[in-house]
Amino acid sequence: MVRKKIFYISGIIILLLWGSNLRAQEKKGGIEEVKVKLNLSLYNIVELAIGKSSAVKYVQNTNVNSFWRWKNFQKTFLPNLVVAGTIPNFNQTTIPVTQPDGSIQFKAVSNLMASANLSLNQSIPLTGTYIYASTSANRAQDYYQHLTTFSGNPISVGFYQPIFAYNWMKWSKKLEPMIYNESQKNFIQAIEGIAYNATLRFFNYLRIQTDFKLAESALKNSNDNLRIAKTKQKLGQISENDFSRIELSVLNAQKALNSAGMQLKNSDFELKSYVGIDQNQQIELQMPLNIVLFDIDSKKALEEAKANRPEAVNFDRRLVNADQALTIAKRASGLVATLSGSYGLSNSGASMAGIYNNPQKSEVLQLTMSVPILDWGRAASAVKMAESQRDLAEFDVQKAKEDFDRSVIVQVEQFGLLRGQLITAKEADRVAENGYKIALKRFQNGEISITDLNIALSERESAKRDYIGSLSTYWLAYYNLRILTLYDFETNQKIRYENPMLTSGLRN
Repeated sequence: MVRKKIFYISGIIILLLWGSNLRAQEKKGGIEEVKVKLNLSLYNIVELAIGKSSAVKYVQNTNVNSFWRWKNFQKTFLPNLVVAGTIPNFNQTTIPVTQPDGSIQFKAVSNLMASANLSLNQSIPLTGTYIYASTSANRAQDYYQHLTTFSGNPISVGFYQPIFAYNWMKWSKKLEPMIYNESQKNFIQAIEGIAYNATLRFFNYLRIQTDFKLAESALKNSNDNLRIAKTKQKLGQISENDFSRIELSVLNAQKALNSAGMQLKNSDFELKSYVGIDQNQQIELQMPLNIVLFDIDSKKALEEAKANRPEAVNFDRRLVNADQALTIAKRASGLVATLSGSYGLSNSGASMAGIYNNPQKSEVLQLTMSVPILDWGRAASAVKMAESQRDLAEFDVQKAKEDFDRSVIVQVEQFGLLRGQLITAKEADRVAENGYKIALKRFQNGEISITDLNIALSERESAKRDYIGSLSTYWLAYYNLRILTLYDFETNQKIRYENPMLTSGLRN
């Protein structure tokens, strides 16, 4: 397993090679395109997937959305200055007017109204209080009486204070930081998920690429064997049965090569599509042989998983949501009151200046209440249901925590067992490869039959596939462990990713 610095450097080299993958050279007065085949390691594939795939673009956009949600929340409780008004409000109609004796007469009116208000507002999340300071002016022009009047409040300060009511601001101050923290951890987890999927596609391609190379080698060796068999046939040194079986081995090898070629094209398309490589670019994958097998402490892995995974935040948020629902149910079942008040100056006059000439005090204090008297137990049942849901949430969260802890520990234990399996598979592959080479030489020397050679060939292919399978299982387990803990055990540090869509200027 190479270090991260080597990983990044190799990634840069790959991108540079990629940028020059089509070179032009002069040949016989024309231009010939020469495609450079890219030899890609597992780390190269993972880096390309993280940097170029469509999957990572979706993850980045989702993260940007959560970032701006958080930014919007941070601005919610800051002071805001608002200008409001109605310009114009023209009204020409006939309205009923109640007379002093109680009778009603219809009178025609024609007026033009205009109003403007400037207010500075501030919320106090801790208590749910809303306070404001404002100034306003109104103009009324009566076209029938040819009269224009002005009124307004030069200054007014006031408040609204809910009593025994659900305070949404207080709960949002609890929940929104959790939601943002969870989204950031989800972003890192999603990137690691892309790395895992890239690894899965890498080994699928590598397995089929290995099958294709084995089929090529088998076909070459079968043709060599057939050529030798034809010479022996002329000399009468081989039976017709053995000769026919050698001919059949050539046909079978050709069929295997054709099948592997078709599968290689399919996996080539899938891998390139996922990591963002041009479909016309030729690639060849390098088997990740230079790896360092290391032990992972299950206690350390569990600590990092609890600290880094979004589940830890999600567990707490689910409990807070349950508490919030219970609070809403309780507040809706009893007395709900709102105390509001204002103090300021007001006046009217024949001109705008008259509003500010010796204004009078304006005072308002108001208490509104709502008390359910008879609801047939609906409020009480709503509270009981919320309490039951709160208890259920506690149970679900506790069980989810236990399952989460168990999954991390089991994955660490399985990862430790894979080391011995990988070492055994590697040695078996080496022994089977040597055995096949010896069997091939002995067959060509006439010392063993075609049956014995086919057995050695089958053992070689089986051992090679088992080794690639063990490599695949090891690396997938490694990346799955990174997903489970969001911790890099190779460099012993927490996994971090920057969103280029934010670092490129969106933060401003």
